[in-house]
Order: sequence, then structure tokens, then C-alpha cells
Amino acid sequence: MDDQTHLRIHLEAEAILGILTWCESGSAELLNSVALGYEVDHNPYPARKAFVLQTLLKSSQVIQAGDSVERRAQGYVHNGINVLDALHLACVVEAHATYFCTCDDRFFRRAKQVETEQTKVVSPLELIEVIEP
Repeated sequence: MDDQTHLRIHLEAEAILGILTWCESGSAELLNSVALGYEVDHNPYPARKAFVLQTLLKSSQVIQAGDSVERRAQGYVHNGINVLDALHLACVVEAHATYFCTCDDRFFRRAKQVETEQTKVVSPLELIEVIEP
């Protein structure tokens, strides 16, 4: 479980709530994917799982894992990204999303080094800077 006593973790959690509000206002679309579905299904924390499921109901689309997504994900895996993270990123890039937001530092560093076409990989705090310049 994330330790909210660490300032950055607390700020990122607040940033994510702000980003979700931004999406709910219609200023941006929230996307869902088979990767998120898998991750939510395996979340061991009931309260978090319920929150994420409620949030994902507000998604504008669910990205499926077709051949193109799978090929892209395999390329990301060959660049050192773990399988589930590679699938997350491949789904978002395939959907031509503008931003992919993650709190995972290791994934963030690796994702910044691979080709993501039009999709910019950002942290929650970076995305808040875009929303509220």
C-alpha cells in the first residue's frame, strides 16, 4: 500500500483526483483497456478495486488487445518493459491517446525511452502542469 506520509506520493494521489475531475468535466477522455481490466481484477484491496471500477465506468472507450497491440507490446517488452506495463502502453498508443499517465517510476523511465508516437508519457504531476499551466 502507498505510504501517504511521503509528500510526493500524497501529491500524486491528489493530482490523480484532479485529473479524474478534469476528465469528468469533459475536458479530456478517460480510456480503459484490457490491461486495466486485468489489473483491476487482481487488485487485492477491495476499496481501491471498487473505486477504480467506478472510475472506469466513466471511460469513453475500452481498448482491446488485437494483433497490432500485441506486436507493439512485444516491442516494448524487448526494450525492458514488463509484460503488463507493455500492454498498458501499447493499448494507449494504439488508441492515439495524447497522454499516458503513470506513477510507476521504473515504468515511467523505461516508457520515456521507447517510441510512443503521438502519446506523451507523463507523471501525474506533469499532467497537472498541462491542465493548470
